[in-house]
Amino acid sequence: MTWAQSLKEIVRSGLMIERNRLEPLVALRAAAGVAIVIGLALWAVSPTYAASAAFGAFSAGAATFQRSWRPRKVIALAAGAGLAVSTFLGYLAGAHLVLFLLLLAAWTFLAGMAWAAGPTAGIVATATVGIMLVTVTLPTTVEQALEHAAVIAFGGVVQATLILLFPIRRWGAHRDALADALAAVADYARRLRQDPVAPFDPEPLMTARSAAMLTPWQARHRPAVLHGPRGLAERVRPVVAALADPRIGAPVEGPGRDRARELLGAAARILDSAARSIRRGTPVRTPSEAMEVLRIDEEDEVLEGPARQAAQKLADLLTEVVEIADSGDTHVVSGRTSGGADRPPLVRPTMLQLVPVVLRAMRRELHGDSPVFRHAVRLAAVASLGYLLGTELPLGHGYWVPVTSVMVMRPDFHRTYSRAVARFVGTSVGVGLATGAVELTHPHAYLAGGLAVASAALTYLLMRTGYAASQASTAAYVVFLLGMGGQEWHQTVRDRLLLTLLGGVLAMVAYVIFPAWETPRLRDRLADWLAATGRYAAAVVGGYADPGQHRARVRRALLAGRRAHAAWDEAFERAKREPVRHRGLSPSEAEEAEDAINSSGRAAMLLETHLPERGARPVPEAARFAEALEADTAQAARDVRERRDPDWHRVKEALDAWEGTDSGKDPVVRRGAELLVRALEELTTAVGRTPLERDVESSRQERRAQVEEEEKKEVAGREREAARRPPTEED
Repeated sequence: MTWAQSLKEIVRSGLMIERNRLEPLVALRAAAGVAIVIGLALWAVSPTYAASAAFGAFSAGAATFQRSWRPRKVIALAAGAGLAVSTFLGYLAGAHLVLFLLLLAAWTFLAGMAWAAGPTAGIVATATVGIMLVTVTLPTTVEQALEHAAVIAFGGVVQATLILLFPIRRWGAHRDALADALAAVADYARRLRQDPVAPFDPEPLMTARSAAMLTPWQARHRPAVLHGPRGLAERVRPVVAALADPRIGAPVEGPGRDRARELLGAAARILDSAARSIRRGTPVRTPSEAMEVLRIDEEDEVLEGPARQAAQKLADLLTEVVEIADSGDTHVVSGRTSGGADRPPLVRPTMLQLVPVVLRAMRRELHGDSPVFRHAVRLAAVASLGYLLGTELPLGHGYWVPVTSVMVMRPDFHRTYSRAVARFVGTSVGVGLATGAVELTHPHAYLAGGLAVASAALTYLLMRTGYAASQASTAAYVVFLLGMGGQEWHQTVRDRLLLTLLGGVLAMVAYVIFPAWETPRLRDRLADWLAATGRYAAAVVGGYADPGQHRARVRRALLAGRRAHAAWDEAFERAKREPVRHRGLSPSEAEEAEDAINSSGRAAMLLETHLPERGARPVPEAARFAEALEADTAQAARDVRERRDPDWHRVKEALDAWEGTDSGKDPVVRRGAELLVRALEELTTAVGRTPLERDVESSRQERRAQVEEEEKKEVAGREREAARRPPTEED
């Protein structure tokens, strides 16, 4: 993508309004927290303290809107504590420029490194930098600094208290995550009716697994309905794929294919019903005709062999889904749910236990090639430089330069640039509207506080509809708040746009000077995904050699493969938006390689569907093939990184040795091994061709498409001519 194309896409995405589901009650509750803090501070102390406390309440409320599976009250308390600490340290060092710059650089670097723990941690940590910079007053004593830090923390306590007293849709995010997973599998089943090898995006299942990780308190209070369906959705997905795939499932056409389509349609309707039930907390309304379709008639069933086994397994799993989804909202007791599942929940560390986890994650990112490390260095440098420029410029309120830079900067190029554009546009609109309101009303402190609360409510309501929309109301909120705190109106508005523009430009220039492009790293991401997929496939095939012994290994390998797949998808999407020429892996090659690895993962998934249980007859040849597969994919990952053609001689030799044995004609495992080898050969073709070979192949494909199109037109012309021709006696 060229710079012109990239900038055009940046402007479009930065100003885009997303049609996400709004949460007006949650927004109203958060705005009420801001109103309580402002009102109490105005009544008991002063407008200056009210403005300071309101910043804490607003930031703590905004933190609860970040995507996290922890209780919102815990996030509000953690955000309030972080804001208080940064405020206290900033007030202490603010009177000494050099000391404050050192503190700002160190604190901002740590905030940037917090992205190693995830987006939520990174965003909340970034907010603490903003509050450190926006110093409404500057205390000169330690006592005053402690007072203002306590006022800031009080805002977080108020937000947490409101969340505790007025819970809105408890476990709502967890319900949505689980319902989305079931709905994704339902959609997959529908698509398989038309395309037996349709792809599946595992992101909803990964999100549901993240939501299923619990702290001890959550494990004791989680509704039973959230305990079992996620694992069932994981098991249904490969079963519907095995049923639809003509290579080891239902035949390509005929009564067997029709029966498979009926089963897939019924599965989709049942999963959708379960998803609606979980999302809304209502009883399951399962279509009776769908349940009737799932009945496997022992005498008249047209499916045979592996397809019949998949159909029976699908019926059993869907029956379990309905039973668990309809189990009600009873709570977990001693780790056991009323739905009958007694597996221990996935463990999530508490906030205190999370500290060493975050430190280890940050330590892993302390190297020059890490996007998180480069982001932290950029953030620290830009914040320090922006603060110096802001203080030297004769515009007043120079802290808006570093605040803008820090709030728009993200570890990747596209989001940094799009947020810079969105912030400038949103700030322009918000400042303009706030200025008009000031000119009309000339507000005193209480009226300014009321306008600030209204702006905060609008910010919370628009939080998930796009950065530009929410930033407009945020800008108005800050204008009203600073005016309430004693700042003159013309000082608040006069130069804000120029300072915001300067901060955005600094953020953009910093990424160009010290970038973290994903395009050069695509081969590494692809190699990681290939190696993880190879380990998963080897674990599955090994399960046929030693029945019942590889379940845990298969599960671990599957989850590792999904993480590698998600990392590849994220990197590839970022790379497509970067104005950087590819180095060794063109977009077309990347797409072909992606298809090949997806094919190998699908073949392994089909094999996983029919893994034998403990005590079944082992397949000795599968052990040799699994060893060869793991060794070859590990070597191929190194070859991809070093731009060599992958070689699969071990796998091919193991497959050839399999021929002629008792299990050589097995309709599942031997056929699945062949599909794996074919997919790996496709990968070699994708990444191993020279540029000339790719151009020739592209020309052949274009020519073949033209010939097919001409043939279709010719056939259509003959059919139209025959339709216009008058009937003859022979007709």
